[in-house]
Amino acid sequence: MSDATMLVQEVAPRDGLQIEAAWVETADKIALVDALSDAGFSRIEVSSFVSPKAVPALRDAAELFSGIRRRPGTVYVALVPNPKGAERALAAKVDEINLVASVSETHNRANMGMSPDDSIAGFARIMETVTGASVLTNATVATAFGCPFEGDQPVDKVIAQVERYRSLGITGVTLADTTGMANPRQVERLVARVLAIVPAEHLTLHFHNTRGVGLANVLAAWQAGARRFDAALGGLGGCPFAPGATGNICTEDLVSMAHEMGIRTGLDLPALIALSRDLPRLVGHEVPGQVAKAGRPCDLHPVPRAA
Repeated sequence: MSDATMLVQEVAPRDGLQIEAAWVETADKIALVDALSDAGFSRIEVSSFVSPKAVPALRDAAELFSGIRRRPGTVYVALVPNPKGAERALAAKVDEINLVASVSETHNRANMGMSPDDSIAGFARIMETVTGASVLTNATVATAFGCPFEGDQPVDKVIAQVERYRSLGITGVTLADTTGMANPRQVERLVARVLAIVPAEHLTLHFHNTRGVGLANVLAAWQAGARRFDAALGGLGGCPFAPGATGNICTEDLVSMAHEMGIRTGLDLPALIALSRDLPRLVGHEVPGQVAKAGRPCDLHPVPRAA
């Protein structure tokens, strides 16, 4: 039994839907975000104010933010790539902006078209844009646990990028296992290092389940002191610029594990399972989450009749 609470941040509306081939109607996205709010999330990544040419699946970000029902106590987040995107996010009354730069030079150039140094210089301009606005700030270190092009990234290089974020006045930091290359021992060591400079309430872990160890990595991070985790309903998602990267860790699978371990999340697991079971209708294909298929461990079955 644990006295701590796990903060699960839902990212399916943005990170989950961004690579879907079929267009999901804005009204359906609004209904999904509202249902996630009702399920008890304190943070939901709603969309991204990125160029529609780059990510056409999220071209309705402004309409989405204007249409959702804002639940008191829930922070509604948008990914922002540049000062223009920040201006659009402020106009949409976003509660928090999330910035992303890879620690890997090669991945950042593939993803953002520039070096990590240039991306972080852009963060400084974004911070100038949002100065004085009542908006929270978070920045993600992508490929923190490995790059599909370069391999392992030096821990000191990751730490240096985190420190640069903090020097810009960015409050929150996310360590992202962008391609699912992390292992539990690596996670435990890196999280311990980062927690020495970032308070637990401001550190988020973002894992993918590419190689089947997503929840094991969550447990390793939890034991190292991390308390905030990104997850996507149904296990949706993946990085369009990372070969082989499959979906995020699955929200309902993570919440089920936490509840079975006696860790509080404040989330309505049956509601999440119902939402996940409806996802195939929304996206047009099956999703990888397991608990929605198998049911909770406490969902017992009748004894079969003898032949």
